[in-house]
Parts: sequence; C-alpha cells; structure tokens
Amino acid sequence: MTNAADGPAGPLQIETRGLAKVFDGRTVVDHVDLAVRSGEIFGLIGPNGAGKSTLIKMLTTLLPPSAGEARVAGYDLRTRPQAVRARIGYVPQLLSADGALTGYENLLLSARLYLIPRAERLPRIREALAMTGLEAAADRLAQHYSGGMLRRLEIAQSTLHRPALLIMDEPTVGLDPVARDMVWDHVRDLRRRYGTTILITTHVMEEADALCDRVGILHGGRLEKVGTPAALKAEIGPDATLDDVFAAIAGHDKETEGDLHDVRLARRSAAEHG
Repeated sequence: MTNAADGPAGPLQIETRGLAKVFDGRTVVDHVDLAVRSGEIFGLIGPNGAGKSTLIKMLTTLLPPSAGEARVAGYDLRTRPQAVRARIGYVPQLLSADGALTGYENLLLSARLYLIPRAERLPRIREALAMTGLEAAADRLAQHYSGGMLRRLEIAQSTLHRPALLIMDEPTVGLDPVARDMVWDHVRDLRRRYGTTILITTHVMEEADALCDRVGILHGGRLEKVGTPAALKAEIGPDATLDDVFAAIAGHDKETEGDLHDVRLARRSAAEHG
C-alpha cells in the first residue's frame, strides 16, 4: 500500500485505502483513505452519524470492512486481526471498567488479559496508578470513582501492555473541564513517555485544536479534509476557529431536521452506526 491521500511521509501506524462499511444497503463509511504516522495525535471530528465510531470499530477489528484494505500497527486488518489487537489499546465510549472491582483489581484483570508476565504486572500497575493520579484510590471500588477518574482508569487499563497505538472514542465525553484537562495531560504524557500513537474521535473542537497534531473531518461517511488545526483554520480566515472549519465542511446537518420521530430515528442510527 502507498501512503494515503494527505498522509505524511514516514512510518505509519494506520493506513487505509478505500475502507468502507455498508449496513443494510446504506454506506456508513465511504471508501476512506487515511494515514496516521507513528507518534502523532490524530483527531477524527464530524457530526453524529458521520461514521466515526464505525470507522473506529473497523480499525479495532470489532467490525469487518465491507470493502477496502487497511494496515493497523503494521499488520493487515483482514488477515492478521489477532496481531492488530495485541498491538493496540482501545478506550470505547461506553464504560469499560468494572464498578464491582477496585481500581487495582481492574488493572490486574487487564494485565492478565493482555498476558503481561506475572513478574511485570505489579510494577506496571503501580506505574499506571502513579501516571493517572489514582494511587490513593487504588483500593476503592471503581463504582465510587468520578467520571474523570473512571476515564483515567480505562486509559490505564488499555495501555498496560504498552501498545504502539491507542484508539479512543470520545475520551472526554461528559467530563467537566478540570477532568477533561487531566485526561488531556495523561494523553500527552503517554506520547512523551512511550511514543504512543493516538487516534481520538471528538465532538469538542477545543479538544481537537489543543490536543491533535492533525485532524480529519468525516462527513456523510467520507473523509472530507485532513490537516493541522492551524492549516485548516487558515484556509477559512485569519480569525477562524475549528468550529468555523467544521461548519464550512459539514454545513447544516440534515439529520437534525424534522419532527420528534425523525430525530429519534437519527439518534438511534448514530448510536448504532456512527
């Protein structure tokens, strides 16, 4: 595979060509060409139903592509899914920590699932707790954690095995500004310490602007634009924000039109496919 359109030169952790997903005759991800280089923080932004979560689910091997090809963490997505899963971390939108376990127990369970050697488990768990600021809460049940603490625990769980690539779907959704800033700091620290490549989806333009080296705008299942936040804003005007870029490319989202029935159907479709 050659470098995808708008992709950087150099080693790639994600490379897709014509990646597509069709549900019941409806194209949700429409032949996406994407390149994410090693060590960068890449953001996917787009309206509800744009296909972000479906694309993420394909890249994490949770959904098979309908068409196209992809290499993730150096391995073919179709032929080597187990190798891909061993080399990535994934933080989904939905809660993945077990509230009936303590923070320490959640991490220990993850260490076992990732087949981390017994002698390395405790040192890695201690390091993860220290990095996420959860040392004092390690023996508390996760059900008593705040939203920000839970998100940091989930990121710690997904990175115990030191993955080359961390994929996070809406990592700060529902968090207050202080908790969100702590998650941002932890994401930056992961890259600084381990050179982790990070792909996030987000609806928060401030988050994409502050955190991401490059962003891709997904709309109607198509990757409409890729670039640095600064370059994308400069195309719109000297005082433009990423909100302005988003509005210029995505425009008025037709899925928000209509009556209550239409909105209910749109939200259900977004939850299932995007």
